Amino acid sequence: MLDHPLADFRPPRLLRGAHLQSALASLPLRQRRIEDGAGRILAASSIEIIDCGDGIRLLAEHTAPRDEDGGRLAVLIHGWEGSSRSLYMVSAAGRLARAGFRVIRLNLRDHGESHHLNPELFHSCRLDEVLNGVAALQRRFPEERLFLGGFSLGGNFALRIAARAPAAGLRIEQVAAVCPVLDPGATMVALDNGLPPYRLYFIRKWRRSLELKRNAFPALYDFGELERFRTLRGMTDYFVCNYTGFPDLESYLRGYAVTGDRLASLVVPTEILLADDDPVIPVSDAARVAHAPSLTVRRSRYGGHCGFIADYRLASWLDEYVARVFRA
Repeated sequence: MLDHPLADFRPPRLLRGAHLQSALASLPLRQRRIEDGAGRILAASSIEIIDCGDGIRLLAEHTAPRDEDGGRLAVLIHGWEGSSRSLYMVSAAGRLARAGFRVIRLNLRDHGESHHLNPELFHSCRLDEVLNGVAALQRRFPEERLFLGGFSLGGNFALRIAARAPAAGLRIEQVAAVCPVLDPGATMVALDNGLPPYRLYFIRKWRRSLELKRNAFPALYDFGELERFRTLRGMTDYFVCNYTGFPDLESYLRGYAVTGDRLASLVVPTEILLADDDPVIPVSDAARVAHAPSLTVRRSRYGGHCGFIADYRLASWLDEYVARVFRA
């Protein structure tokens, strides 16, 4: 692992605030720009159901390359309570599609419009189904080199898939993990104890997701009044103890942490991008990630959480970053 080489992201002075960067990334204000840049390419995308084995199905959006001989497949995974249609996913997919990649934006269980596909609830330790979904895509396009990218929780999934790739028979060329969750416990503390809008944003989106799940499977779920939950820790503890099979919250959080020795045996070329000012992912957690020779950690002074807005036109620096990592 290289010793935290600096990323080259340098936004204009007025765009350097961490909270501004984090908020701008998802504002509807950017939607028109992204649609103008990626719309014609992504309009041809098809919605597909990926068979992950054991009756588990995940929803994906597939953008075929203009040149079928491109030979490169990029699978992108969104963050918690995001989806294949999150702006950062669409923007990055558009950039990769223009570069000739086949792009598949994979939804985690119960994300996007997929709550009806599987009866059991999503949780962050459901790694096998995502790994199996990526493996199914590689079997479908066996002649294409596979690249894997993830954002926030999706970055965490990408790192865990990379660590298990050899044992699973996956051949991954390169992994890019943007602001990945490293220590879930530390991230939960940052969300609960940081500025209230972050906590309220995720609680509100999680409530909506659970309501969709309850509507899809009314005979299975009665969560009671979801408004009773005021903290992510309290809400997560309830659902862990009642719906995941884990004995307690701490066991669950350890189950998807990538700190400690989780990445020690990593052999897939992998790059992590972190922002020193990320209000969600404490950059200090990187010091507790195992030093694998195939892992590079890059840190940026600015960027917020999956922000990295480059200019006043609200262009994303992440698009070029991911494309550059995959080219390397």
